[in-house]
Amino acid sequence: MAAGRPLEFAVTAAVAVLVIACPCALGLATPTALLVGTGRGAQLGILVKGPEVLESTRRVDTVVLDKTGTVTTGRLELVDVIPADGVTRRELLTVAGAVEHGSEHPIAAAVVRGARAEVPELPEVSDFANREGLGVTATLDGRRLTAGRPSLVELPDDLLARADQEQRKGRTVVAVAADDRPLGLLCVTDTVKPTSARAVRELRALGLRPVLLTGDHRAVAEAVAAEVGVDEVIAGVLPADKVDVVRKLQAEGRVVAMVGDGVNDAPALAAADLGLAMGTGTDVAIEAGDLTLVRGDLRAAADAIRLSRRTLRTIKGNLFWAFAYNVASLPLAALGLLNPMLAGAAMAFSSLFVVTNSLRLRGFRASTS
Repeated sequence: MAAGRPLEFAVTAAVAVLVIACPCALGLATPTALLVGTGRGAQLGILVKGPEVLESTRRVDTVVLDKTGTVTTGRLELVDVIPADGVTRRELLTVAGAVEHGSEHPIAAAVVRGARAEVPELPEVSDFANREGLGVTATLDGRRLTAGRPSLVELPDDLLARADQEQRKGRTVVAVAADDRPLGLLCVTDTVKPTSARAVRELRALGLRPVLLTGDHRAVAEAVAAEVGVDEVIAGVLPADKVDVVRKLQAEGRVVAMVGDGVNDAPALAAADLGLAMGTGTDVAIEAGDLTLVRGDLRAAADAIRLSRRTLRTIKGNLFWAFAYNVASLPLAALGLLNPMLAGAAMAFSSLFVVTNSLRLRGFRASTS
C-alpha cells in the first residue's frame, strides 16, 4: 500500500506471507523422524531411551566390547579338572562346587554344573564372601575355602605351569584351596557367538575402533580377540576398574561406546558417551545403558548405531528442506508474486514431504533380520 498498490493486492500478499510462514513443516521435522526411527528400532529389538542418544552415535569413534556374554555366549562349561598331588578329583569338585554355589558369576555357574554332574549333593557352606573380580571364599567344616584367580592361591610350580598352559589355550582357570592348601585347578571355557566376527566387521565399517575389555587372563582375551577380528585388547581388568578404562580412553580424545550385559558393566555403560546394554543381561546394565539391544546378538549394536545415525540424518534433512521452503517462498509472498492458494498448497506439500521423508526410515533393514 505504501508503494501505491491497491488494498486488495496488499491483503493478498499479507495472507500469502502468513500462510507461507506457518511453521508446520519445521514442527514436524524432528518428531516424525524420531517417531518412525524409534518405532522401527523397537520392531528390530533396539530400544532408544531419548533423542540425545542420536547425537552421541554420530560422534562415537571407539566401541568397547565386554567379552563374557557380549562377544561370547556367556555359557561356560567345565572342561578339565586338575587335582593337586594327594587330592582326589571328587574332593576337588566337592569343595569347588560348594564354595562357588553362592556366586552368580558365569564361571561359578559352570563350576557348579560340572561339580554336580559327579557330586549331586554339594555340602552347605557358611561365611560366603565375594572378592570382586578375584574369586570367592567360604567356610566348610571349619576350613576356609577359596576359589578364584590363580593369583589368589599360592600354587606350587607344577600347577602354576599347568595354569599358564591352559590359559594359553584360551581357557579360564579357577584355582581352589582349603586353608591355603592348594587342592587343584578347574578349567572352564566359553564359546564365541557365531555372529560376533561379522558384528565386529560391521562396526569397523561404521568407522568404529573395537576394543575387547575383560577381566580374564590376557591369553584368553587374545584368543577370543583373534577369532572375532579385534586388534586392541585390555585384559585382566577388575570389574570396578572397567569405568576407569572408559574414562582413560575418553581422556585420550576418543568418543566411546560401551557394549555390556552384566552388573559389573553398569558403571562403564553409564560413563561411556554411548552405552549399549544387551537385553539378555542384567536389569542394572539395561538401566545404565542409552540403548537396549533386546536380542543378545552383537550385530544389533551395529544396527542400532546405523539406525540412530540414519534417523539423525533424516531429521537434519527435514529441517533443511523446511527452512529452504520458507527462505525461498517468503520473499515471493511478500512481493505479491505468490497467490495464497499456491502458498497453501506449497505449505501442505512441505509438511507432506517431511512426513514422507521420515516414513522412509520404515524401510531400514537390519543385519540381524
